[in-house]
Amino acid sequence: MDTARLADALQHHTAALAKAAAGADPDARVPTCPDWPLRVLVGHVGQAHRWSASIVRSGPSPVPDPFDADPGDPAGWSGWLQAGAADLVDAVSTTDSPVWTFFGPGPATFWLRRMLNDTIVHHADAAGRAFSVAPELAEDAITDWLELLAHPATQTLKPDVAELRGTGQTLRLLPDHAEGWHLTRTPDGIEWTRGTADAEVTLAGPLTDLLLVFTRRRLADDVTITGDRRLIDHWLAHSAA
Repeated sequence: MDTARLADALQHHTAALAKAAAGADPDARVPTCPDWPLRVLVGHVGQAHRWSASIVRSGPSPVPDPFDADPGDPAGWSGWLQAGAADLVDAVSTTDSPVWTFFGPGPATFWLRRMLNDTIVHHADAAGRAFSVAPELAEDAITDWLELLAHPATQTLKPDVAELRGTGQTLRLLPDHAEGWHLTRTPDGIEWTRGTADAEVTLAGPLTDLLLVFTRRRLADDVTITGDRRLIDHWLAHSAA
């Protein structure tokens, strides 16, 4: 996906998140992030965009605490959120050199893509059942999350991911109108490919539903599960987005 598409999508989903949050109680707990009030969810998104922009421009800094974010008065949330997204787009569009990422030097678009997919999921948190996302974005968000889970460094960043190691157990995500994903739990970590090879458990359904189940924003029963249910329950318990 090219930079322009990533940038447009980030700005779209940031604005949509702001619209979903408008008028809601800032202290209400977010059902899909029950430890977070809405104010913290909004603060985290704007904080993460600005933090990523600073990494692109100046290099790494500690991961900020979402509870330290201050999105200001709810009446100004929309402008504050969209300013953060615009700041990240500007940082990426004016940077040609490799930048720091969790996994070593990489293109600045790493942060645009990562923040887009984080924003998509948090847009779903704010919007609930009214959430929608373009199929190609849902597809890329699933791929992005698998790339993160499969990278060896993620086991250090998210120690619970080490529990996804296994002895060859297989899972499959099978969307209605796109190529699927085949996952294997190996002793060293997750391996995955695109395709429809048989697996011990399959989740099938629309791309958006698969994304939301995969990121634990909807219940697994919202898609069709065939095979060993215990494998998907274990996966979801140790792969929270």
